[in-house]
Amino acid sequence: MDIKDIKVTDMDKGLSASQVLNAKSNKIEDQSSKSYKKILQANIFSLFNAINVFLAFLVILTGSYRNMLFMGVVIGNALIGIVQEVRSKKKLDALALLNQQKAHVLRDGKIDKIPVDEIVENDLILLQAGDQICVDGFLVSGEVECNESLLTGESDAIHKNQGDTLYSGSYVEAGHAKMQAVHVGEDTYVHSILKHAKREKKYPSQLRDSINSIIRFCTIILFPAGILLFLKSFFISQYSLNASILSTVAAVVGMIPEGLVILTSIALAIGALRLANQKVLVQELYCIETLARVDTLCLDKTGTITEGGMKVTGIESLSDYSQNEIRTILSRMFGALQDENATALAIREYCPVEVVPVKQIIPFSSSRKASAVLFEEEGYIIGAYPFIVKQPDASIVEKIEQYAKQGIRVLTLCKAKESVQHSLLGDHEPIGLILIQDVLRKDIQTILSYFYKQGVDIKIISGDDANTVQAIAQKAGVQSLAVDMNTVQDIDLALREHSVFGRVTPEQKRDMILALKKQGHTVAMTGDGVNDVMALKEADCSIAMGSGSEATKNIASLVLLEDQFAALPSILNQGRCVINNIQRTASLFLVKTLLSLGCSLLTLFLLESYPFLPIQLTLISSLATGLPSFVLTLEPNTTRVQGHFLRTVFSKALPGAFCILLAVIGVYCFDVLGHQNLTYTQFSTMCTLLAGCNALCVLISVCKPMTKLRMLLVILMCSAFIVCCIVPSLQAWFCIELGELTWIQKLYVLINIPIIFAVVSGLNQFVDKKLKKSKKN
Repeated sequence: MDIKDIKVTDMDKGLSASQVLNAKSNKIEDQSSKSYKKILQANIFSLFNAINVFLAFLVILTGSYRNMLFMGVVIGNALIGIVQEVRSKKKLDALALLNQQKAHVLRDGKIDKIPVDEIVENDLILLQAGDQICVDGFLVSGEVECNESLLTGESDAIHKNQGDTLYSGSYVEAGHAKMQAVHVGEDTYVHSILKHAKREKKYPSQLRDSINSIIRFCTIILFPAGILLFLKSFFISQYSLNASILSTVAAVVGMIPEGLVILTSIALAIGALRLANQKVLVQELYCIETLARVDTLCLDKTGTITEGGMKVTGIESLSDYSQNEIRTILSRMFGALQDENATALAIREYCPVEVVPVKQIIPFSSSRKASAVLFEEEGYIIGAYPFIVKQPDASIVEKIEQYAKQGIRVLTLCKAKESVQHSLLGDHEPIGLILIQDVLRKDIQTILSYFYKQGVDIKIISGDDANTVQAIAQKAGVQSLAVDMNTVQDIDLALREHSVFGRVTPEQKRDMILALKKQGHTVAMTGDGVNDVMALKEADCSIAMGSGSEATKNIASLVLLEDQFAALPSILNQGRCVINNIQRTASLFLVKTLLSLGCSLLTLFLLESYPFLPIQLTLISSLATGLPSFVLTLEPNTTRVQGHFLRTVFSKALPGAFCILLAVIGVYCFDVLGHQNLTYTQFSTMCTLLAGCNALCVLISVCKPMTKLRMLLVILMCSAFIVCCIVPSLQAWFCIELGELTWIQKLYVLINIPIIFAVVSGLNQFVDKKLKKSKKN
C-alpha cells in the first residue's frame, strides 16, 4: 500500500460529520452467501419440476384435478430444499449478527463506538489488544503486535510501527495504536480474496447426478412415448380426448422416479436435522453424501488439530530458583504485563496473576521477541533465548533445540544483571525455561485413526514452520516427514510422497486441492481463516469452524458451530447411512420406471391397451416401494460406500422389471394361445396380481440380509397385498376383480407365482455376484 499520496486525517479531531457523509463506507451489499432469490430459483426451476408442471397443466385441461396428486411430490421436494437452505442462511445470519464487530473511531474530536460497516475512508480507528482489524490502512501513531494467521496461516505475531500497513482480517494481540482507514468495503485485501469465493459452485454429488441422469433419460423417452401413446389412444383406439390425456399422463408419470427424488430429499433433510442436533450446520444437502465418499481429508494445524490456544506443560529450573519461585515471578510479571497473545494467556492460566508495584514495563514485541518487568528491587525478562542473552550457553541452546524438535516452544526467564535497554539483549542470568505447547484437540488421535481405518488419507496443511507442524502432526497420529512448501517444485510429487506440509501460502493450498482432485481423489478440507477460502471453494466438501471468519462460514458446505472436530465421524456415518439406504431402495423405484417404459412399448407394438390402471399401480408401488423404502432409508447403515450408484441400482432393478414384463407378455400369450378372449378387467387383474407378487419378491431381495425389522416389514407388506386382493371392498377400490377370473385363469396365476419368485431370486443372486466381483476388481 503506497501511503505517500494519502492525506493524513487530523490526529486530534478525526473526520467531521460532513466528511463522514461524503466518504465511502465499509458496507458491502453483495455477500457471498446465497440470497433468498437464488435459493428459490435453484429449488423451483429444475428439469424435474418443469416436466411435472407441464403434465399437471394437461391434467387441469381435463378438469380431473384428483389426478394431480403427483404434484404433491414435486411441491414437497422443492419445499424441503428451500426450507433447508433458508434455515442454513438464517443460522449463518444470526451467527454473523452475534459476532458483529464494533470499532472505536475518532470523529469531531470524540471517540465513538460504531459497527465496522459504518467505518468510512480516512476514519481514525483506535486499536488495542483483542481488536479485530476490519479495513485496510496504516498506523499513524503507536505500535501493535498483529496476528495475521487468518490471512497467511502463520500464527507468529508481527510487529507494526507508525507507517506500517494493516490488513482487514488480522487482529491486535498487544499494544495501543491509531490507524487511518484507506481501503474499505470491496476495496479491502480480504474482499479481493473473497471475489474468488463468490463464484457459484456446484458441489459434486454422485447421488444427485445419477438421479438427474435418470430424469434426463426418462425425459428423452417420455415425450415421444407420450405423444405416440396419445395418438394411439385418441385416433386408433378412439378414446375421448380427456381419457386419452389422462391415460397418457398416467403412463408418463409412471416413467418418472418422483418417489426416489423426494425420498432422497427427505433422507438428506433428516440427516441434516440429526447433524443439527450435534451442532453441525448443513448448508449444502448433498455434501453429507460427498463426505461419505471422501478419500482425502486436508486439515489445518491451528484451530483444527489444535484448539488454537497454548498451554504451559512445565517449568525447568536452570539455577537455584525452585519451580515455585519461578511461578511466583511469572505471576507477578504477567500481573503487570498487558499482553493478550496466546503465550501470555497460557502463562496466566498456569500461574494465577499477582499484582505488585512495578517501576517499568516493557511489553512483548515480535521484533525483540521478549518482554520485561522491573520491580522495586529486581527485574526479570522473558522471551526467546537468543534475543535476551548475549553469551549463549551451549547446553541451554541444545536443550531448547531438543524441545523444539518435539513441537515444544521454549521461553527463557532471566534475572536482569544490568540495566534493561529497549532491545532487552544483555548479560542476563537464565533462571528457568517455560515449556509451552499447542493444545491438541481432545480425541484427535482417535478421530484421525478412525479416518485412516476408513481408507481416508490425511493431509496436514499449515502456514507455520514445517518442523513445528511435523511435531504436532506426529502427536496427532500422522506419521510423515514435513515438507517446507517454499522448497517444493513439483506439487503433485510432494502430495504423493508426503502428508505434512508447512509454510503453505493460500494460493498453494488451492493448488494442492486442485492437484489432489486431478489425481482422482475426492477431497474434503477444513478451514477457519480467510487464507483458506480459495482452497475451501475448490474442495469437494468444505468444512468451516464456527469460530472462523465469516468468509469461510459463508462458502463452506458444512459449519461446525461449536468447533467440534469430533463430529466429523458422525457426519461421515450419516452420509454413509443416506447413500447405502438410498442405493438399497432406489432399485425399488426404478423397477416401476423401467416397467412403465416397457409397458408403454408393449402397448404401442403389441397390446391393445395399457395393462394397468393408475390405481392398480398405486397399490403395487405403495406396498412394494413407497412404504418399505421410507422405512429402509431410515435404518442405521454405516458400512463403507462401494460401487457406482447408477450402475448398482440399475443392475438390481433390471431383473424385477424384466420379470414383470415377462409376466405381462405371458398373460398376453396365455390369452391369445389359450383362446381365453380376456376382457380388459380380467387382463389387468391378472397382470396386477403377477406384478404385485413380482414386486414383493424384489422387496424381499432388497431386504436381504434379513433383520427383525426387515422381516416384519416384508410380512406386513405381503399381508396387506393379500388383504387388498381378497377383501371385496378393497378389491373394488383397487380394481382387482378376482370374481371375474375363471378357474383356469386363477390356476395360471397361482402356478406362475412360485416361478416368478424363483426367477427373481435367481437373477438377483446372479447380479449380486457380478457386482461383488466388479467391486473387487
